[in-house]
Amino acid sequence: MSETLESELPLGASVLDEGVYFKVWAPHAKAVSVVGDWNDWNPDADPMAQREHGNWDCLCAEARDGSEYKFAIDTGDSVMQKIDPRARKVTNSVGNAVVYADCFDWEDDAYELPPLNQLVIYELHARSFCGEDGEGKATLDEVCAKLDHLQRLGVNAIELMPVAEFAGDLSWGYNPSHPYAVESSYGGPDGLKRLVKEAHRRNIGVVLDVVYNHFGPSDLDLWQFDGWEENGQGGIYFYNDWKAETPWGQTRPDYGRGEVRQYIRDNALMWLEEFRIDGLRYDMTLFMRSVRADGAEELPDGFDLLRWINKDARSLPQNKVLIAEDLQNEPSLTEDIEHGGGGFHAQWDAAFVHPIRAVLIEADDASRSMPAVADALLSRFNGDAFRRVVYTESHDEVANGQARVTHEIDAENETGFHASARASLGIGLTLTAPGVPMLFQGQEFLEEGWFSDDHPLHWSKLEEAEGMMALVQDLVSLRLNKAGQAIGLQGQGIEILHCNDIDKVVAYHRWQDHGEGDDVVVVVNFSHEEKSDYQLGFPAAGKWRCLMNSAAEKYHRSKAFSSQGDLEAGGEAYGDAAASAAIAIAPYSFQIYSLEALKEG
Repeated sequence: MSETLESELPLGASVLDEGVYFKVWAPHAKAVSVVGDWNDWNPDADPMAQREHGNWDCLCAEARDGSEYKFAIDTGDSVMQKIDPRARKVTNSVGNAVVYADCFDWEDDAYELPPLNQLVIYELHARSFCGEDGEGKATLDEVCAKLDHLQRLGVNAIELMPVAEFAGDLSWGYNPSHPYAVESSYGGPDGLKRLVKEAHRRNIGVVLDVVYNHFGPSDLDLWQFDGWEENGQGGIYFYNDWKAETPWGQTRPDYGRGEVRQYIRDNALMWLEEFRIDGLRYDMTLFMRSVRADGAEELPDGFDLLRWINKDARSLPQNKVLIAEDLQNEPSLTEDIEHGGGGFHAQWDAAFVHPIRAVLIEADDASRSMPAVADALLSRFNGDAFRRVVYTESHDEVANGQARVTHEIDAENETGFHASARASLGIGLTLTAPGVPMLFQGQEFLEEGWFSDDHPLHWSKLEEAEGMMALVQDLVSLRLNKAGQAIGLQGQGIEILHCNDIDKVVAYHRWQDHGEGDDVVVVVNFSHEEKSDYQLGFPAAGKWRCLMNSAAEKYHRSKAFSSQGDLEAGGEAYGDAAASAAIAIAPYSFQIYSLEALKEG
């Protein structure tokens, strides 16, 4: 093996004209060889040469793209067979690595993700998203088949729950066994690339969940990879002391070891470059920057690793989005790297989801807190409204002892008036609040119960809930300013115009630069009582077009109420507002107004 190959080619398996070059990091091994289907799994057939920095390599002339292989690692006490830590493809989590030559044809793909203030994200889990027709063997190709639904819905980004190879065929994905390989039952690396390409053709970006706060803990060949360990812990890829402890087992990677840092950094960049993923959502960064759930026993090396990955990701020529799930409302995560921050573009906002869900689920109108709603709308990080992701449902919020908003409101009648109307308030708030809005799979057709990886979506409910589907479509269209009527929903500006904790009404003003088709007012009635001739302040006198009324007949409300159309705000001040008008608003509904919208709806 030439020193040129050893120094220039990466760790893993590289397909060359003269065969396949293998390289692995195993600093404590006594000897290493490659065993595979071309050499009858003979550990003496293809020995690897020991190089600097604990690396081993060899060229196997008979190995080819598609060959199955493992590394046979001699620890001095025994010989272990291990899957390549950087394998792009495996037969399964306890099977073999597969040599993978990247020959995927991206054709004319030149997609570019929109800026943060123009994103609408839809979170999905590959297997359960495919629904009843997936027959328990849903693949990423079946997700592709449902992209037209998402295009009709109007979202422009999907957030895909983790797809790295996990134990078995059924999982949420937050237990990665082989971080570089795409789950074999989902369709492997080409399956993910097909999904990305097909999403891009529909102007939909793909954000991928990645898990770096722990690996495994099962089917984990990284564990004691070359035989070395301390304190009975995980060996070269893991902390071997108290820092190994996580809520999921003693499998926290060693963020202070250079080779492990490189392993994680290269993995993140692999998704962004080789798979053309448009962004990453990092699972529970709290447990990368600290050992404990309360943030105690900080891990500076973990935070520094996050900064390094994000800096390199931001330097890529394509626009990528970097999102943290931390849920501690920690502003340093979304602070700029040059100012000592984590460099994330946005983070999931616990200060939105928790109070809003509480208000929606509360059975007693009198106990709903309108100041809590106002505070949730005004929350932001680092002075930037779009450094947060806002939502009322996610895989975490509708599982682990919690359920869909509709189920929490009325478990006996999840599509009834109270459940569906109040759930629509949550969607309305999400898509009109400043921040990056996110929906969870099935939310658009009132999916019931709670999320489970073995409970497919009930796509048959789509026709039954076409009113809710229409409501979400119209909201997304307004958010993306499809008709030129509501560009203010993409702006930083927000002002609470009205917060009535007695009548349970909140109104807020949204804007980007002010003016026609920009200034937007949202009015929300959180009570079961219809309000008529209800006086409200408006930011300017003039004609305000009613762009949307969630109680309209087209959304299949089960009760008929007086509808509110366009209105004229007079010059008489009301509270701190410059103008005022009287409106009628139905129970548990919202209305959206725009100042003399530029185009007819």
